[in-house]
Amino acid sequence: MTHVRRAANLTELATLVDAATGPVIVSGTDLVAHTAVLRHLATSPVGPTVALVLTDPPAPGQAVVREERGQVVDAGPDGRLDGGQTGVFGGALRVGRDDLPALAAAARAAVAGTPIAGTDPAGVAGAPPAAGAEPVGSAVDRLFTGLTALGTLTFAHRVRLLVAHRVADPAGLAAAEAAVAAVDEDRAELRLSVKEKDDFFTTFFVSTWSPYVTKASAKLGLTPTGVTAISVLFAAVAAVLFGVGGRPALVTGAVLLYLGFVLDCVDGQLARYTRHFSAWGGWLDTMADRAKEYLVYAGLGYGATAAGFRYGWALAVAAMTLQTVRHMTDTWYGVLHDEAARRPKAVGGGGGGIGDRLNAASTRVQADTGSLSYWLKRTVVFPIGERWALIALTVALFGPLVSLVAVLTWGVLAFAYTGALRTLRARWMWVPVLDTVDATLHRDDGPIAARFPVLRPVGPLTLAVLGALGPAALLVAAGLRVRAGDEAGGLAWAAPVALLVLLVAALGAGAAHNGPLDWLVPAALRAGEYLFAIAAGVVGGAPAWVVFGYVFVLTLHHYDLTARLEKRQAAPPLHGATLGWEGRSAVLAVAAFAGFAGIAMATLGAYLLVVFVGSVVLAWVVLPARARRGMGVPAGGEVRQPG
Repeated sequence: MTHVRRAANLTELATLVDAATGPVIVSGTDLVAHTAVLRHLATSPVGPTVALVLTDPPAPGQAVVREERGQVVDAGPDGRLDGGQTGVFGGALRVGRDDLPALAAAARAAVAGTPIAGTDPAGVAGAPPAAGAEPVGSAVDRLFTGLTALGTLTFAHRVRLLVAHRVADPAGLAAAEAAVAAVDEDRAELRLSVKEKDDFFTTFFVSTWSPYVTKASAKLGLTPTGVTAISVLFAAVAAVLFGVGGRPALVTGAVLLYLGFVLDCVDGQLARYTRHFSAWGGWLDTMADRAKEYLVYAGLGYGATAAGFRYGWALAVAAMTLQTVRHMTDTWYGVLHDEAARRPKAVGGGGGGIGDRLNAASTRVQADTGSLSYWLKRTVVFPIGERWALIALTVALFGPLVSLVAVLTWGVLAFAYTGALRTLRARWMWVPVLDTVDATLHRDDGPIAARFPVLRPVGPLTLAVLGALGPAALLVAAGLRVRAGDEAGGLAWAAPVALLVLLVAALGAGAAHNGPLDWLVPAALRAGEYLFAIAAGVVGGAPAWVVFGYVFVLTLHHYDLTARLEKRQAAPPLHGATLGWEGRSAVLAVAAFAGFAGIAMATLGAYLLVVFVGSVVLAWVVLPARARRGMGVPAGGEVRQPG
């Protein structure tokens, strides 16, 4: 985005867009704003196509917009949205490379006065004007509404602290220029690096001083990735101290854990402050967050075991499994909400049902920023800041065992609360999401599941839940035998039986995942696989730390899938070599039955870790280097992506 061109009209703009090979920023001539506003628009990581949205009252001819979850779901001339608008188009938008053909089509349709296919001609920019009349709205407004009418996924970029106004006369121009001059741009950008809405602990105990660390990091030339690495180091040292035990070590570890979380916030703030966004950075941040947390669980599990509690590692495995399944539901519920925002008519069931009332209540609470109900809603779901704060406080005051129990207790309550409410709201929305992506990839099916017949009448979610019951029953039975002092190895015969029950989930692999609750299928499959792995380890006599390590590697693989989903990226290059959930479970079933579960689990875990690292190297080093060579980019160049 280094070349600036002035288009005399939309026809010339369409020609320029046809020749463009990368993202394009289009701006009208009436926009007065800080240069940082356009820089933020150009580098926004929310999506490839982003529009500037203002809170100013619309002037005649300007387009108004309606947003849902940061997406522009409708746009048109003032009055067409029947008062449902949430803002006014700011006269500037960035269009991603893949959306450039739609931009050119919208420009030509606006020039020709041709209605966009599939829309109401009376409400679309570019509709035929009356004889002798001029088209309604400026060229950039008609272009934007036409692009939206084509169904282009467009995200909204709001302006905070900085200044952006569209002006229509000299007086408005003078006022806007004065407003721009009155703002300290760098100070505003530092404040903007902090998320506008965050959780309670982060807002009041981190973000109050983390911007100073962000500013210092920028002056020292640190990159967001470098800060992430330091954060991981702090968490790893804290985990070691939790394992060592003793009050000084536990208190020191708690302090390091808190500082590591501060740096975890700083890496994102530094990225926003310096506008250094990259797909690699976003992926790494997601993966590092989970790796740090689970390393801490390992330290707590080892520390509790060393202190004399027999089931310290078991609690650590349970905490990791619970949190991963929770995250899977969080990810797919977010996808569900985004899809619902793109199809508001499918959501607007109304009728006063419980889903309708819950949705309205949630909207009211979210809008009441800073109220007691607002903070309770954000805290009760047990977000990462609250998790790390709880761990730091409980381990420093009481020790690893109490810390693990506290994390599990709050986590279970939060899972029950969010699960119940989200299920009710999802049934009301009735918006499928797994049928919009590669369901086989996100189910993590392998070659065995692909050969199973399809049991369509039952549904993939019911089958996944039924499949998880077998491993759960085996794990409970093995746990009861261990608690009674018996050997769990006597249940080796039950491992193949539990596998057969688990494989019931494969009967839904080829079915349509279009039910209102099918967004829960990935989480149910993760739960089934993790429970089976743990049960196989217990029955087969595998060391507890080996079971933890194996499940940890599985979580890395599954978080890789969700991170790629959130960043709209392709499957991992070596995904086919991971065997699928059913293939991995079959290997463990044979090993548990034969009595060498520990060796098999360690070997399979090491293999999966090698595959994971290989995929990372291929996806982020080898394949991008080949792409740069193909595009003629120097080998030392860095390719940054806004998303």
